[in-house]
Amino acid sequence: MKERIKVLIVDDSRTARELIKRSFLKYPEIEVIGLASNPLEARDMIIENQPDVITLDIEMPGMNGLQFLEKIMRLRPIPVVMVSSMTTKGANTAITALQMGAFECFPKQDCAGESFAGLGQIVLEAAQSRPGLWHQRAENPLSAKPSMVKMPLPKAWRLSFGLVGIGSSTGGVEAVEEVLKDLPAHSPPLVVCQHMPSLYTASFAQRLDSIIPQLSIAEAKDGEALTPGMVRIAPGGSKHLIVGKEGTQYVTRLRDGAPVGGHRPAVDSLFHSIAQVVGKKALGIILTGMGRDGADGLLAMRKAGARTIGQDKASSVVYGMPRVAAELGAVEHEVALGEIARFAMGLQ
Repeated sequence: MKERIKVLIVDDSRTARELIKRSFLKYPEIEVIGLASNPLEARDMIIENQPDVITLDIEMPGMNGLQFLEKIMRLRPIPVVMVSSMTTKGANTAITALQMGAFECFPKQDCAGESFAGLGQIVLEAAQSRPGLWHQRAENPLSAKPSMVKMPLPKAWRLSFGLVGIGSSTGGVEAVEEVLKDLPAHSPPLVVCQHMPSLYTASFAQRLDSIIPQLSIAEAKDGEALTPGMVRIAPGGSKHLIVGKEGTQYVTRLRDGAPVGGHRPAVDSLFHSIAQVVGKKALGIILTGMGRDGADGLLAMRKAGARTIGQDKASSVVYGMPRVAAELGAVEHEVALGEIARFAMGLQ
């Protein structure tokens, strides 16, 4: 019999702890091994019970969730699913948690009824992930590929791409930042689809814009002309981000539509539009993420003559989306995360 996934629930609200525990009853694979009201209680339970996954409230008295997350990732990496309020402050904190190595942030809207429906599936996915990559790369940027000699980025792109499309999901907050952070100001326009709730994408874009000053980074708007040095993030919520064309100018389009493969916005929708509109003048990059969103779209891009890159297994928090894309033949080059920017700029 397959061993059950041991989960520790950490939340200062007794109601929230009980509702989270109750939401896991429909998942026979999950065993709740402890309920902790604060990080100090949780610390003892981690030592005693060795959980496979932790659900962790961000806002708690004493040591808050971010402080505890940092200690977990540094001392004993365990997949952590943060539980965050759906407020602007909560969204900003959630983005910080994802950059620190949290597997995912679950938006908590209230503590009633089915407010934690879906958290169990995220926990199951978290149990299959590789925690601690953020700290490994911080301490040793070449840890995923010890034999690789890191080369400096070229001063300019060798190929004149008309557009670069990036798709990511779980682990993508840190991965997208890693790809963008050293790109020069006159990079081709980039459009990004990262799976996250609507309020989170605005915080994600603002944070990237503040730490990557050479690029203009914002949430995408409908009908915005794309020019060099721009990065536009697909807004989470009810619309898909696609690329259109007006004259010789590529533009962003936000379109209504049903979820594609369970996602809205979907990487597949973005990549398919790039294949149709930009074709061989495009570059597609698929990063860490659960599932297969983006794989079919990246294949369409490659068939249209675009260049394509997939993140490799060793540097992926979850080798799902890039794996499926590689199996389909959509990935032209598989590259470690820390080398993707340099590799993309050096393509010829």
